[in-house]
Amino acid sequence: MKGFSAVYKKELYVFMASPIFFVMAFIFLGLMGYFFYTSVAFYNLMSYQAAQNPYMAPEMNMTSMVVRPFFGDMAIVMLFIFPLLTMRLFSEEKKSGTIELLFTLPIKEQALALAKYVASLTVFGIMLLGTIPFLLLMNVFGTPDWGVIMSGYLGVFLLGSAFIALGMFVSSLTENQIVAACVAFGALLMFWLIGWVKSYIGGAGGEVMEYLGILGHLDNLLKGLIDSRDVLYYVLFTLFFVFCTLRTLDSKKWRS
Repeated sequence: MKGFSAVYKKELYVFMASPIFFVMAFIFLGLMGYFFYTSVAFYNLMSYQAAQNPYMAPEMNMTSMVVRPFFGDMAIVMLFIFPLLTMRLFSEEKKSGTIELLFTLPIKEQALALAKYVASLTVFGIMLLGTIPFLLLMNVFGTPDWGVIMSGYLGVFLLGSAFIALGMFVSSLTENQIVAACVAFGALLMFWLIGWVKSYIGGAGGEVMEYLGILGHLDNLLKGLIDSRDVLYYVLFTLFFVFCTLRTLDSKKWRS
């Protein structure tokens, strides 16, 4: 994979030197801190009421009342900010004309695309690490199920990997970053909502739409159930859009 390391370091440097990364990280961690605080505050309020009403006690569960909503809210935040993370990956190179320069260097298209993808994934991993202290604080209030927490992190990481792959593909289609961000958001929103049409279509078509929906595969992981079919869906989703990006780059190279 010649050239992978050089492109990866360059992309990571560009991310870290850009104010966009710090703005996104601030918004991401700020919103997650707010959602975590509101979930914990609601749990504390319900715990106080349960102490006065013994019939409510069996319903009190920190994992279902704090952990699952936390990861569910994280997925929604990712839907909005990930198009901003991926919009410049290839659009900026195409607008500045440096994509043609990259094609003249001894760097394979596979190394170029994978380096940009892994760099974006690294940035996402850094942002994800910033949320761990929130969940560590839960040990102060009780004993959360860390198996569900680890499964939840696996779920949002797989979801983020799929988001980045689709966003990178859209970025490879245009030289306008704003267009890339808007189209990527629209495409992600389509995969987010497509599973909801099952109740309107029904039958085999409804089952297909439900399987294509990106959100339904996250539900089991947020419950602590690691189903290989859900993991396989995210892996195939990611590989498909990375493959589409490679085909787009290959086409662009031959046209150049």
